[in-house]
Amino acid sequence: MVEEKLSIYCITNLESPFLEKLNYNLVGVGDKSFSNKYINCTSGKNIQKKEKHYSELTFHYWFWKNKLNNLDNDTWIGFCQKRRFWLKNNEIDKEIKNSEELNENLLKEVPKDWTNHNSVICKPIYLGRPKFMKIVKRGWRNLIYNPSSVIKRNIKLHFDMHHGYGLLEKASELLKEDDRNDFLNYINNNNFFNPHIMFISKKKILDQWFSDSFEWLFKCENLFGFDQLTGYDKERLYAYLAERYASFWFKKYSNPIMWNWTFFDISEQEKNV
Repeated sequence: MVEEKLSIYCITNLESPFLEKLNYNLVGVGDKSFSNKYINCTSGKNIQKKEKHYSELTFHYWFWKNKLNNLDNDTWIGFCQKRRFWLKNNEIDKEIKNSEELNENLLKEVPKDWTNHNSVICKPIYLGRPKFMKIVKRGWRNLIYNPSSVIKRNIKLHFDMHHGYGLLEKASELLKEDDRNDFLNYINNNNFFNPHIMFISKKKILDQWFSDSFEWLFKCENLFGFDQLTGYDKERLYAYLAERYASFWFKKYSNPIMWNWTFFDISEQEKNV
């Protein structure tokens, strides 16, 4: 049996000697300069000027338009970030404390568990019950106009409270017709989602995902623009929208396995490199 190939792209806004030791494809985004050890997103077709609102999607778009077509159909292609990494199996449940443990547990080859799946998404995060005072402060419109969302603690409530009331629902209306009602049902009836716009799949599925997601996000630009997207909660609005849509999309259009990932702050490791 031929061993399946895996290619992981790690996206960072800073050069990192630590990341350079991981043997991943490194990608530089943002306004910093990067050495030739990093893939640059400013060549070819790109949306670099929108980076502060699109975050890692800046590279996703560049990859889709400039690189994906040159890859073979059978390689697993995945994306991670400078502080969030895929782990090698689903049994690891300990906290990763140092670079040695990370290297030991990092995903480097295709696990046998993926055999009956054609995509990989992060294990979900569950939206806890927000404190009442926080709802009063940030979710008072939900209390008045949609109290059932407060009871359900659903994805819509979470987005309304953290990124702007009604924005996710308004954006949903711009989805292609096949997805519109399904996605609205998804965000109103689930209190968990698969986070971080991290996924692994093959060429055909990734091409479909990029096509659907960017077509939608570019429509959303006409609704939300850029000038009012300020502050931590809203500046990266298009990345937050894509994060919720990806959680829905990969379950509808592929057969995903939910996979282990870890948060690991590389800043402390940089001191020792």
